[in-house]
Amino acid sequence: MSDTVKSNKNGHLWLITAVALGTLLNPLNTTMISVAFSRLQEEFHVTYASISWLIATYYVASAVAQPVMGKVGDLFGRKKIFMLGLALITISSMLAPLSTSFGWLMTFRVIQAIGSSALFPNGMGIIRSVITTNQARALSVMSVFSSTSAALGPSLGGFLIQYSDWPSIFLINFPFIIVSFVLALRMMPKDTPRKHSAAGALDITGIIFFTALIFSWLFFFLSFKSGVNWLLLLLSLALSIGFYWYEAKRKQPFIDVLFLKRNVDVCFVYLQFILVNIVFYSIMFGIPSYLQQVRHYNGQQVGLIMLSISGFGILVTPIVGRWIDRSGSRTPLLVGTLFVVTGTSMLLTIHDSSTAAWIFICLSVLGISNGFQNLGLQTALYSYVTTAETGIASGMFMTSRFMGTILSSSLLGTVFSSQITTEHFHSLIIGCVIISVLMLLLSLRMFVRGRNGAEQVQSQ
Repeated sequence: MSDTVKSNKNGHLWLITAVALGTLLNPLNTTMISVAFSRLQEEFHVTYASISWLIATYYVASAVAQPVMGKVGDLFGRKKIFMLGLALITISSMLAPLSTSFGWLMTFRVIQAIGSSALFPNGMGIIRSVITTNQARALSVMSVFSSTSAALGPSLGGFLIQYSDWPSIFLINFPFIIVSFVLALRMMPKDTPRKHSAAGALDITGIIFFTALIFSWLFFFLSFKSGVNWLLLLLSLALSIGFYWYEAKRKQPFIDVLFLKRNVDVCFVYLQFILVNIVFYSIMFGIPSYLQQVRHYNGQQVGLIMLSISGFGILVTPIVGRWIDRSGSRTPLLVGTLFVVTGTSMLLTIHDSSTAAWIFICLSVLGISNGFQNLGLQTALYSYVTTAETGIASGMFMTSRFMGTILSSSLLGTVFSSQITTEHFHSLIIGCVIISVLMLLLSLRMFVRGRNGAEQVQSQ
């Protein structure tokens, strides 16, 4: 092997490391704060319903900022926007621990979400432009960082809360920021000059429209705790229809609604991914709050229990990857959905006298399912789109993830609005079981259609 090849490989490895360390900050900070809810309620004298806004605003900011930051990177340079994202995370991580009110903490979390949202689209764009061979291997490494770090969040947060306090969940970002910054500065190529044109302009109206639409639906779902708000429902429907017609007429839309109209199977993949994230994040945020406030476990104990989800997810993912390579995504995805139904149903057996070991076992089943779902749905998505449509399909896939997380915060805010009890916890899990059954129906639909398609090809 020549020195040039070795040098290129080493350079690519450091480049992937720079992007990966930056990319994991968004999902890590999404879930790490879950074990700090009890402390934040004490610190700022707020209810769980208020805490749910700390989650929801982060999700909304991420859902809007991900595609926006990707577009801004195309216009002004990906390296510049990647470094800007790290700078925003640095500022927010420094100021959040100094928050004098809950409103300020929420503001700094939104800044953190915007900054971390700049890292994935621009980092992936740089990797794809620099690494022209064995891209799949590089992208799979990125997938592991972006998916497993979310599951590791509660465990890491639990240890930090136990041995320090809630500000530490912001300060822990600095080692990742510093290493990512230094490597990015050295390893990322300089941005090439770009010609700005009206055709590449941001769809500002579409962004504002989409943000209003998300908040409208969010307020509607949060209204369930006091009854259905029909006025909000009508407003949300009207905004949805208006957004569709506006974006359908745009040459450079914020959300390509015509792409969705042309690809019904892709829409079902997005729908299933939304449902996956509703269940996943409801459990990732609901379980730590239940264990701390009802079972009175400390942060370290909660972190160890929650390690079951991330640990089994990490172990199962490479096995599922090889299975998908051999037989496609449909059968593994169906098996993974059965694990979700089983795992959520097992959580209904948890009561005030349940041991930590049994809770760990129940969550382990869900950890196994997590290893199937993310990889299986992403692979299924790419089987339905052409190479030219990969970019838009991936962007919408990430947007659907945040739609699911937003809905999970609405579910949590509704169920835990007054207080957290075992009964309220069971209500949350019943909702997750129902959603899991819907996921199973969608997996069965994909499995049957895939089989029928294969049989038609063989008959020809």
